[in-house]
Amino acid sequence: MTRVIDTVHCDADAASSSLTGSALKGVRSVVAAPENEMKRWRRIFEANAKVVIDGEKYLDPDSFVNAIAPKSDSTKIGRAQFAILFRVADSSKRGLVSWDDFTVFETLLKRPDADYWIAFQYFDVDSSGTITFDEFKNVFLANVGPSAIPFDFDCDWVKLYLGRKNGTHVLGYNEFTQLMKGLQGERLRQAFKYLDKDQDGFIRPEEFKHIILEIAGHKLSDAVIERLPTLCTLTASGRISYSEVVAFQNVIREMDMVERILREATAKSKDGRIDQSDFLNHSAAISRYALFTPMEASIIFHFAGRGSREKKLALLDFAQLLDPQWRAPHEVLEANEASPNASLLQGVLKSAYGFVQGGIAGAFGATIVYPIDMGKMQNQRSTVVGQMLYKNSIDCAQKIFRNEGLMGFYRGLGPQLIGVAPEKAIKLTVNDLVRGRAMDPETGRIKLAWELIAGGTAGGCQVIFTNPLEIVKIRLQIQGEAAKVEGAVKTGAANIVRQLGVLGLYKGASACLLRDIPFSAIYFTAYSHLKKDIFHEGYNGKQLSFLETLGAAGIAGMPAAYLTTPADVVKTRLQVEARQGQTHYKGLTDAFVKINKEEGFKALFKGGPARILRSSPQFGFTLLAYEYLQKYPWQENKPEVKTALTTPKRDEMSRIRARNALKILLDVHGDFGRRAANFSHPLVKQAHPTTSPSKTA
Repeated sequence: MTRVIDTVHCDADAASSSLTGSALKGVRSVVAAPENEMKRWRRIFEANAKVVIDGEKYLDPDSFVNAIAPKSDSTKIGRAQFAILFRVADSSKRGLVSWDDFTVFETLLKRPDADYWIAFQYFDVDSSGTITFDEFKNVFLANVGPSAIPFDFDCDWVKLYLGRKNGTHVLGYNEFTQLMKGLQGERLRQAFKYLDKDQDGFIRPEEFKHIILEIAGHKLSDAVIERLPTLCTLTASGRISYSEVVAFQNVIREMDMVERILREATAKSKDGRIDQSDFLNHSAAISRYALFTPMEASIIFHFAGRGSREKKLALLDFAQLLDPQWRAPHEVLEANEASPNASLLQGVLKSAYGFVQGGIAGAFGATIVYPIDMGKMQNQRSTVVGQMLYKNSIDCAQKIFRNEGLMGFYRGLGPQLIGVAPEKAIKLTVNDLVRGRAMDPETGRIKLAWELIAGGTAGGCQVIFTNPLEIVKIRLQIQGEAAKVEGAVKTGAANIVRQLGVLGLYKGASACLLRDIPFSAIYFTAYSHLKKDIFHEGYNGKQLSFLETLGAAGIAGMPAAYLTTPADVVKTRLQVEARQGQTHYKGLTDAFVKINKEEGFKALFKGGPARILRSSPQFGFTLLAYEYLQKYPWQENKPEVKTALTTPKRDEMSRIRARNALKILLDVHGDFGRRAANFSHPLVKQAHPTTSPSKTA
């Protein structure tokens, strides 16, 4: 084909040819970038150019990749693979990119079709503006390995675009874009036919995996790749049909639409879960024509559900299908672990910090609600038979204030604060530990039964500190009124401990266990589901606000506190030192029977409202403080679905288009760019990385 304009390099002397020089000057004037953009390009170029020849800086393949590759990427494309674009930028074919080359390449990236345009230039080896049959074939074969599934270039499909092998038909830019769009489907068809040796319409699972790795491996997470052979379980034959292969390829090709449907459908669902019918119904509702077939929907749910037959799935279940970089939470944790010694030290420091968190959060919550706790305890404690000490919680508060003043509401606070740190640390740590062990390592979900077990275990473990703490606190609390009414001598916490002894400190422990185990089981489970199901934490990346976190923590404490009031009443009666005329209790069962017999069933719920008023704000502020303290310095990353649709665009559009251009080439074959990553030009090898006195040829 006759050239109208000769090939001119960006750094060539424009005066060498009047026609080419004026043409190049005209192009540069049209595509001239704003000054601020040029400064940014210059800054990037200067920061990465390491080769200096005759005082001029150049980018070698490695520094070029650093200059144009996205800093943050949600795909599996390796940074080294961006070296394939170096060939396009290196218009002089000398193994180095000059400043002029770089500005032209960056200007090309501003085109809305930059991805296809760069791919076209990569195949246009002789820079003629067209692609011949031989060019297309040679570039294709040069970028695939010997183990690649053969591609028949003499097929009818290729002839429709490029003609016969020795024909004269060539590809222009527009024809090339359409060829590239349909090439993956033709490669899939040929690969299936090649592997289907007996031509019965089926291939083995490992052969299906081989096909997908060649044409779409960069679009799938490692977890999905490992499960590719399981597609054969959808049918009884144990093999995979051509229709299933095409259906899978359609799902991958329309993954952006799949994600949109999943996000919208799960957001509209009451419980955040959808089944295949919900998916297909929402797909039909938002599109003019049916986008996905039932087989394609089955494939989506098969890989999201990891082969299980569970009907409804949450958005988090689809993460491994939507996010190519997805890894199971436990794999991320293992990858982030440092050396054994550093990990041990970090673990010790993190555990110690956990106790500090519990102390600060617990002390904060306990101090706020301690006056309510004082009124609750006084209202619950034993009465002289036939005599009612307090009519209700308000009457109790009035008498405490009248007999002891304002400080009477805080009597016994010291031991309470001393015991809060280990108590809260154990409760929160054990709950997190059990939940972490019971949580699904891939989806981060946990079954309801294990949520209850985790909370109950945490409540049982805290009794080691809770029981001694509360028996001392209770006896300190009742001293104030006893001293005022009966003239008794007040004693300190140390005297109470000596008087009770080690075993005495655990008096009423059975009732304490009966209260704390169900309380924590109810509380932590309710708190988790309130955040997730009511306030929709994690839906589309949502993070709860201050008030939402406080509300979830406070509301969760209400049913937990009231439903465990009978056990709390019995515990208080067993731990209070009975005086003359008051009922004595032999144990847990005896206390339940006598309270019910002497005072009625309602007596078991004495102080219930006060417990709600105390526990709800106390645990609300405690969990609120814990949630915020837990973020620093070790912030726990909660499972969420992050993809290109939700990740903030931190990179310039030019870098994104460079990545998209590489994606088009990788759709041809997954090995594209890997050989280019190892490419090195002789000129680069001879040039000094920083300076060179003379230009090397």
